[in-house]
Amino acid sequence: MSDLKVTVLNALHRELGAKMVPFAGYEMPVQYPVGVMKEHLHCRAHAGLFDVSHMGQVIIRAPGGYAEVAGAMDRLVPVDVAGLADGRQRYAMFTNDQGGIEDDLMVARRDEDLFVVVNAACKDADIHRMTEGMPGCDVLPVTGRALLALQGPAAAHSLEALAPGASDMRFMDIAKLDSDWGELWLSRSGYTGEDGYEISIEEGQAEAFARALLDQEAVAPIGLGARDSLRLEAGLCLYGRDIDTQTTPVEASLGWAIQKVRRAGGDREGGFPGADVILPQLTDGAARRRVGLRPEGRAPMREGTALYESEEGGEAIGQITSGAFGPTIEGPMSMGYVPTNLAGSGTTVYGDVRGKRMAATVTALPFTPANFKR
Repeated sequence: MSDLKVTVLNALHRELGAKMVPFAGYEMPVQYPVGVMKEHLHCRAHAGLFDVSHMGQVIIRAPGGYAEVAGAMDRLVPVDVAGLADGRQRYAMFTNDQGGIEDDLMVARRDEDLFVVVNAACKDADIHRMTEGMPGCDVLPVTGRALLALQGPAAAHSLEALAPGASDMRFMDIAKLDSDWGELWLSRSGYTGEDGYEISIEEGQAEAFARALLDQEAVAPIGLGARDSLRLEAGLCLYGRDIDTQTTPVEASLGWAIQKVRRAGGDREGGFPGADVILPQLTDGAARRRVGLRPEGRAPMREGTALYESEEGGEAIGQITSGAFGPTIEGPMSMGYVPTNLAGSGTTVYGDVRGKRMAATVTALPFTPANFKR
């Protein structure tokens, strides 16, 4: 792993006994000594601390202020960036001319600037895309800041002790708050389905701040393994697995993220890559859909498992994109794509597991209800 990048918390992960693995070009903790199952359940019951410093943080500004920045970003994504209120954030996605998803990201309005967080594996391509696709705007990668995620029902109480005012934030609010570790850039969001925060902090203060959080009884370190099972229970997509350049937002059941103003008949209809594919799908539906699946028995149906309409014969009609055992639901769970006529809850499909077709029931997502603070 000598060629991998490391985050500023690498030494702390090792001190805490983390098992380190390659992920998106970085050496990252996949689990700590207590194991993935206990980490997952601790986050659901208390609070978990995640190192997400490998992700990309970007500030975008322009001479014309937020209106110019938002107008430029609206040409790259199908969501309503121009309509974002100051201090608010929303989920977005870069699309291509075929309607496929190039990456998913978070966009937040900070006064006249746009603050963007992109996935680690795509951040270089995303920064190039924004630089080329937003002429007149300054696309400024943020350097020297780590990014942490604090997730779980005890997250607000734990962070409030270190950054007064954090608990006053609502889901998808953003704020800058003072602390003993310098200015924190906060968003009340995350990718576990739990209440929580993403916290941008100066790299030089990140380890001391992380230790201060971990000194609280409610907070435990959580690795990539539990992060994956938590987001899957929450029905959330992992880029490169559940969504990719060949998958449209409608196929991925992400149509909720496309506001009315960008849809057919809206005040700012279309104008983004792939609009001629995505807008008709929003109106008429797509040929396939991402669904939740509950396999029978205890064994998960994992990524790549072929799906069939019947127990015997016929061609594959879809496949699993993510699958794992859900500690909270105490059973296996999967997400995958099936034809729209088979996407209704309660439909039975069959996954090919080691040459034997096993039944799985189409289930509404999320598997575990979200606990966001509205």
